Amino acid sequence: MAISTTTTLNDLYANIVQAALYTLSEQTVIRPLVRNYNMVGTPGLVAQVPIYGALTASGVAEDADLIGTPSTFSTDVATITAAEIGVGVELTDIAREGASDDIAAAVGRQMGDALAKKVDTDLAALFLGFSNVVGSGAAELTVDSFFQAAAILRNNNAPGPYVAVIHPYQAYQIKKQLTNAGSTMSHNLSEVGNAALMDGFVGRLAGIDIFESTVVTGASSGAFEGAVMSGDALGYMIKRDMRIEEERNASKRATEFVGTMAYGVKEIFDTYGVKLLGDAQIN
Repeated sequence: MAISTTTTLNDLYANIVQAALYTLSEQTVIRPLVRNYNMVGTPGLVAQVPIYGALTASGVAEDADLIGTPSTFSTDVATITAAEIGVGVELTDIAREGASDDIAAAVGRQMGDALAKKVDTDLAALFLGFSNVVGSGAAELTVDSFFQAAAILRNNNAPGPYVAVIHPYQAYQIKKQLTNAGSTMSHNLSEVGNAALMDGFVGRLAGIDIFESTVVTGASSGAFEGAVMSGDALGYMIKRDMRIEEERNASKRATEFVGTMAYGVKEIFDTYGVKLLGDAQIN
């Protein structure tokens, strides 16, 4: 008779952890695009992120004393507070024994994916707070929107490189324009248009690297709110890396797995981001 030994359960746990860690790392789209702060092992749940003001240089006479009339070096702070998120799954012995594939890897992938989506969802929610707005919720997103957003960021002295995170429906609207989809006109496509037509990806437009994610939503019905931003616009602070724990429930012939992590997100520089509004329909 086959029984669940300590060795088999340990192997199951190790495979779940490995798959979850890999998936969490690979499936987070937005987290690598923003400023990351590591508070692992540091006491407290709050990180104080310094924000420094800009200095202005001016012409001076030959013997002028610059230190005699120094500019004021202003500083401010943005506070990021960590909170815990988690996901749990119960795996019965019969489900494990009857699985035709590597169920441990499947469970790990699902747990890692759930945590990754939560991280990106929390970061995408910050897009709604950007004061600068391009586009309209009643109209499709346009190629020109990206040039407008880039101009706004450059005017605000936002450091590059710039990235965009938009919903796949918004990306479709851009691809349709780049490829003249639905048009009876002769297709005289640009390099970007050819890439969109052949590969289905926009890639880079107006000097902006474009990423697609379904976590992009909207504050109002019928509109998606993506963003173009500098990597310094938003902050992500990790307080505790993903941790997976197991507990055997012998009475239910099952093993429970719980995955948790603790982090915080925050808008750091409002002027370093631009909200991209676009109709949520595919026409």
